[in-house]
Amino acid sequence: MRKNIKITAAAAATAALAVGLTACGTSSDPASKSETGAKADTSKALVVAASPTPHADILNFVKKNLAAKAGLKLEVKEFTDYVLPNTATENGQVDANFFQHVPYLDDFNKKNSTHIVAVADVHLEPLGLYSKTVKDLADIKAGQTIAVPNDTTNEGRALQLLAANGLITVKDGVGTNAKLSDITDKKGLEFKELEAATVPRALNDVDAAVINGNYAIEAKLQPAKDALVLEKAEDNPYANILAVKAGNEKDARVQKLVKLLHSDEVKKFIEDTYQGSVIPAFGPVAKS
Repeated sequence: MRKNIKITAAAAATAALAVGLTACGTSSDPASKSETGAKADTSKALVVAASPTPHADILNFVKKNLAAKAGLKLEVKEFTDYVLPNTATENGQVDANFFQHVPYLDDFNKKNSTHIVAVADVHLEPLGLYSKTVKDLADIKAGQTIAVPNDTTNEGRALQLLAANGLITVKDGVGTNAKLSDITDKKGLEFKELEAATVPRALNDVDAAVINGNYAIEAKLQPAKDALVLEKAEDNPYANILAVKAGNEKDARVQKLVKLLHSDEVKKFIEDTYQGSVIPAFGPVAKS
């Protein structure tokens, strides 16, 4: 049985609200004296919010195999959505999070006036197009329905994947900010917008679906094998990151975790465990 803590959306929301109501003037306030002047207590556990797969799995590998030797106490809290890990980090409920890419983080900060910053790239989860009825990309035809994530960055990312593979065309220059309204030629396809975590469950109700890599793995899909098409890894801006609240980047515990996440051991764990469905976003570790 895992010793990390799994938090449901309702429980986490309650906890985050409670912390938020008492946060004024505490170390979670970016303008407070304690935040800017005091060093973190390195004897305390570093608490990291993470999506269950692969993020928490990677962190738990670090916790079990590498953290003690590095002098790091690590606690992993699992969240099952894409909002609460950031609000928990902002409010001081956790010290860091590991579940998102920079475009999503930038959009979240802008919309929620939060102050979360990236400290390290860790891995890439290629977005993929899946179907339970269609066996080949060429078999997707007019009149069929495709489900896509409804959050700003992942929807744009999904539409660009579809456009890159000739299923739709989109306006020039919209990039990964593309919305359904930016589609210039749907080629007869219909689209269903859903919260990212629920898209895999829609596979029985639509002809195809664009699914985030971590949710595909949780749904027992094998992206490298089951996807009709996957994002290309080269020059991909969507590496998943370790993130903290601004001001905590130099926390010694955070820096220890970054070093461990970029280790050869973690690189091998990712490659061996996920077989191309999750790809390390850092190169070989330099030898001293």
